[in-house]
Amino acid sequence: MKKVIINIILVILAFVVYFLQLNFFNWFTIANVMPNLFIILVLFIGLFTNKNLGAIYGISIGLIVDLLTNQTVGITAVVYGIVGLLAGIFDKNFSKDNRITIMFIVAATTIATESVMYLLHFVILNTNVDILIFIKILMIETIYNIILSIILYPLIQRFGYYIENEYKGNKILTRYF
Repeated sequence: MKKVIINIILVILAFVVYFLQLNFFNWFTIANVMPNLFIILVLFIGLFTNKNLGAIYGISIGLIVDLLTNQTVGITAVVYGIVGLLAGIFDKNFSKDNRITIMFIVAATTIATESVMYLLHFVILNTNVDILIFIKILMIETIYNIILSIILYPLIQRFGYYIENEYKGNKILTRYF
């Protein structure tokens, strides 16, 4: 029952993030660049649940974003699904308690996600390549995502450990007894 409530909260959180992304951060751009809160959300879900649920939420959120923004359906879904899978791998290899580690994970994920999306748009849609503008946008968005993750991380961490306890349980020393 608790997992159902957690999933309902995560779906509501995804819609809140969508409306924040669409409405609130349109007013607070840096050089006309908005942060990508969806990367932070999918990364958070994958880090604190598991890689499978992270991938499912990533694909679902990506499909919704593609459909609501009239983009080519599937590109964002695939990339966010990969982010969810990577977050599950990051969970096993890195500590979630250290903010510096979280900053590096958010930065690396943002750079990889935007680069892959740019590459896929170039290959599939034959868009023009302007590397300097892309690098400028990428750096601003990465810094913006890092700042937001630092500000929001105490809330993310508190809710995340609750979710993690529910999905993974307290499995310390269980294999020895």
